[in-house]
Amino acid sequence: MEGRAIRRGRMAASVRGMTFVELMISVLIVGVLTAIALAGYQNYRERIRLNQAITDISAMSVTIKHYMIDNPGPPASLADVNLGNKVDPWGRPYFYLNLTTLKGNGKSRRDKNLNPLNSDFDLYSAGKDGQTQTQLNAPQSRDDVIRARDGKFVGLASDFDP
Repeated sequence: MEGRAIRRGRMAASVRGMTFVELMISVLIVGVLTAIALAGYQNYRERIRLNQAITDISAMSVTIKHYMIDNPGPPASLADVNLGNKVDPWGRPYFYLNLTTLKGNGKSRRDKNLNPLNSDFDLYSAGKDGQTQTQLNAPQSRDDVIRARDGKFVGLASDFDP
């Protein structure tokens, strides 16, 4: 009988549950893994938004170029080509500016050397932060998704280097 009691004691010691410290370490590990996964997921979603804005601007540029085949110049607004309600992946409207009607009033987007990005029209998104400036090297414009060189470049303003 005494042998059984000893076996039960050993068995009880080996089957015991997790201590509070072990439980806290497990929770901490799960928390760290979750934080890493969440950061990676958010970076992935931001890349998706950026690629969507690039695709949108490229497609909108083609639509505007088709409009220009049948008309003497770019449309006065995006509404003229049924794109007036188009919003960027961050939920804000795209910016459009017909440069052929401006006559040099300084509203066109400019590179770091103050040269206009386009000769026909500017089309861009203010990017993740929603802030923009006319000059691309301004801090507010670095995350803008732009069309430059009359459509030969579409991408992040920070990636554009004339």
